[in-house]
Amino acid sequence: MNILRRLPLSRLLLICGLVVALGVSVTALALGVSAGPTPPPKPLADAVHDALAAPPVAGVSARIQLTDHLLEGASLASTGSGEASQLAASPLISGASGRLWIAADGRTRLELQSEKGDTQILYDGHTVSLYDASSNTLYRYTPQQNVEAPGGQGSSGGAGSSGAADAAHHQVPTVAQIQEAIDHLSQHEATVSGATPTDIAGQAAYTTRISPNRNGGLIGGAELSWDAVHGVPLRAAIYSTRSSAPVLELAASEISYGPVDSSVFDFTPPANAKIKDVEPPAGHAAQPSGSTPDTGAGAGAPKVTTHGDGPAGITVLESPVKSAGQSSAPAIPEGLPTVQINGISATELPTALGTLLSFERSGVRYLLVGSVTPAAIEAFARGL
Repeated sequence: MNILRRLPLSRLLLICGLVVALGVSVTALALGVSAGPTPPPKPLADAVHDALAAPPVAGVSARIQLTDHLLEGASLASTGSGEASQLAASPLISGASGRLWIAADGRTRLELQSEKGDTQILYDGHTVSLYDASSNTLYRYTPQQNVEAPGGQGSSGGAGSSGAADAAHHQVPTVAQIQEAIDHLSQHEATVSGATPTDIAGQAAYTTRISPNRNGGLIGGAELSWDAVHGVPLRAAIYSTRSSAPVLELAASEISYGPVDSSVFDFTPPANAKIKDVEPPAGHAAQPSGSTPDTGAGAGAPKVTTHGDGPAGITVLESPVKSAGQSSAPAIPEGLPTVQINGISATELPTALGTLLSFERSGVRYLLVGSVTPAAIEAFARGL
């Protein structure tokens, strides 16, 4: 106290002011951290059931933040002006803030803002469209509709039977059924956390985390957060085994519920935009995991084999090379780094969650995908 008494009045007032300011700042920070409402503790099965049973909302309008470290360290921007460089400039790869709208009928629009132009993702109930302003390209994909057999229970089977089937399909599982599914998952595949109360975008929410028990490869886990009252997802994140921060995260920062004006979903790309229709490989059908080749998909379709179980397994697609070096296997961007596989130049895309490797040998294009390191997938490729 003697020191304070000997201080000049001006310095004493300055110290008092700093102490008051510091106290106010700490208090405001503490209030800010805990300002959002949090729901009461609840078992995960109950929280999931309540979310599924919540009345549907009339629409969603939100501001969102996309975090993307998937290709961090891949040095795509330094590979030139090809597809890889364009890929690095996309807000889907670099991350961005933006807006999201979802109508009651399922129409969706996601807008990611970027210095080189916004990226738009739209779904009108039939077709998914993605417009990339940096390349002035519109990508369109229309999922194949389920074809009902004559006399089946689909739309051609009568309105009554269709309505009954829809009602059964949308029936909310009981808490016991949900708990049984959680127990099965925990015993065989993954560690499932409880429902952690939290607040996201000003809404009371629950968060759960799922982490693979074995054979997870580079995948460390995933988290999902949802509105405790409305059941609407508010945040999703995927983690790598190499970092405690999410590799991919899409989270709402603000959200409101209510009807969305139809004009929000009106989008017309520039007249000179390039249009690309995305189609799955012809005749390819999904096959269960295993080491058995997919031989019944039709002529020219990729042959698919899997080696190992879980995400750490490696999937190999083999397809005959057509004219001009084309094949029916999915293509990966040009301009990526290359490595040597038994004297053959291979294109490699390393990510935080896994690796893609592609090369051509003896008229066959190989595409390898797995949640493994580049060294692991290269060693496997050399043994093919």
